[in-house]
Amino acid sequence: MPSAPSRKPLLYSAATALAAITLGIVSWQATSDRHEPASSPAASAPEAAGAPDPLAALARREPADKLAAGRADAPVVLIEYSDFKCGYCGKFARDTEPALMRKYVEDGTLRIEWRNFPIFGAESEAAAKAAWAAGRQDRFAQFHAAAYAEGSKEKGFGEERLTELARAAGVPDLDRFHRDMAGAEASAALREDQEEGYRIGVTSTPSFLVNGEPLAGAQPLGAFEAAIARAKTRAAQVSK
Repeated sequence: MPSAPSRKPLLYSAATALAAITLGIVSWQATSDRHEPASSPAASAPEAAGAPDPLAALARREPADKLAAGRADAPVVLIEYSDFKCGYCGKFARDTEPALMRKYVEDGTLRIEWRNFPIFGAESEAAAKAAWAAGRQDRFAQFHAAAYAEGSKEKGFGEERLTELARAAGVPDLDRFHRDMAGAEASAALREDQEEGYRIGVTSTPSFLVNGEPLAGAQPLGAFEAAIARAKTRAAQVSK
């Protein structure tokens, strides 16, 4: 998929600048060559230097987060920056995420936190706000599945289509759904996610952090399994 360059390079420290460069390189690699796993030894540089990892610290771990799945105290947190109009995001949602849910989320190892990162224009932003609004009524996961179903993005994300997706997701109060989608709180939540992504150098979707380790693109399941295993081992060592 084409990448969207960051327009808000908000770098607050040397460690965060290194993290942004690292994730930017990983995102570029994933966009340039989808056939090779995208990872970088530089991802562990803050940790190797003994400094706190600014990317790992982005995990919110909020129990009431409507755009998250898994225990707030899970040893591994996967943060996903995605766009509903991104074909590779849909591939991850259909082919890989369900396996991660079954294997790691259900046993308490993994938490997945979604970040809305629309880069493909107005319909991307509208879909992001709609997903957030569905989440207010505990239907984010169902909306996510409907929006990423095979062939869904080809139908677009106009107002009528978003209402159709909300119905498919079982959103109980459609009037509230439309109010929430158009409200200031939805815009603020979207802006928070976007600014976080820009700040750390996200340049394409999907992009991921696994306890701070960057992983970009619709990588095969094995790449996520390996990253989760590394993160779980490091978390166990820290907790000793």
